[in-house]
Amino acid sequence: MKISLKIILTLVILSALALFTTFLFTYTPPSQSYSPPLVPVAETSNSSQQKINTELDSDDLDTDQVDLPTHIKIPSIDIDAPFEYVGLTPEGAMDIPKSYANVGWFNLGPKPGENGSAVIAGHYSLIDNKPAVFDNLHKLKTDDKIYIEDEKGRNIIFVVRKIEIYDKDGDSSAIFSSNDKKAHLNLITCNGVWNNAENTFSKRLVVFTEKE
Repeated sequence: MKISLKIILTLVILSALALFTTFLFTYTPPSQSYSPPLVPVAETSNSSQQKINTELDSDDLDTDQVDLPTHIKIPSIDIDAPFEYVGLTPEGAMDIPKSYANVGWFNLGPKPGENGSAVIAGHYSLIDNKPAVFDNLHKLKTDDKIYIEDEKGRNIIFVVRKIEIYDKDGDSSAIFSSNDKKAHLNLITCNGVWNNAENTFSKRLVVFTEKE
């Protein structure tokens, strides 16, 4: 029985997307020694945050050209972290950043600032007494601003619209897709309690934002 190349390619793509979606709700750290955050990241003072906002807002972005992201800055929770670019693992799942201090942008999806939903993952909880990048992501509030610096030093500003908690086996389709022709940036990390038997946390925290 002959099967057309088009059908084979379609099945491969659908399988990869299914595995990619599954990743977010089986997102596990390289180490099993996770523990709840014990050392909160210091809050940024009003004066220092105003200085950061002034500096970042002064950058003019050419919206016709979106370059690769290099840093994420979230003044309200004192995050300034570099990017790693992650794709798919050999098993077909989204990869994760190697460093607990970095964030990982899924480089097979939209770049931050392009129409659609750009997805960024970051580790949660302390490893070897060192904080992970998204330990305090849960402290974000609606209307907080997130700044993505590109390789030319320009900044794209995103505004937090909502924060959702998902069950690890829940439907993740809203994280990766949008049909409003706007640029979105969605941040994801682990949440809840650690389950030794399943080697993962019980929940996923997702911050949904859109370009200012």
